Amino acid sequence: MRVYLYFIGKPRDVHANAIAAEFVKRSSRYTACEMREISPERFDLFARHTAARKIFLDPAGRAMNSADFTKLMADGEQAGQELVFLIGGHDGLPVEWRPRADLLLSLSPMTFPHELARAMLAEQIYRAFTTLRGHPYPR
Repeated sequence: MRVYLYFIGKPRDVHANAIAAEFVKRSSRYTACEMREISPERFDLFARHTAARKIFLDPAGRAMNSADFTKLMADGEQAGQELVFLIGGHDGLPVEWRPRADLLLSLSPMTFPHELARAMLAEQIYRAFTTLRGHPYPR
């Protein structure tokens, strides 16, 4: 299993970036995990990750609690599947990419800065791994 957390747009807030990077680093204890900025014009996500499960963050997406998200991660891990998470830029997801997602996921009905959403998603990924391993972090 590999986890990719991609985002569109420049990472400007050093504090939010540090939080996201810390949770990605912690998640790397459990599986290969990568976070990076992409540009839809120069990065073909679908060619690079043909067999991956593509989970795109979208305000109109499916809401999950942490237990549901942990199950999503567990299912991916059991299948040995790559999981690709994508956070859109200022204008959201690229119009042509949205319908190609395997799952549209909403972190909250509220609006958050993209950098904060990245930190929140990275934390949920780490929380899922620690829950699955019985680590005391989620308590």
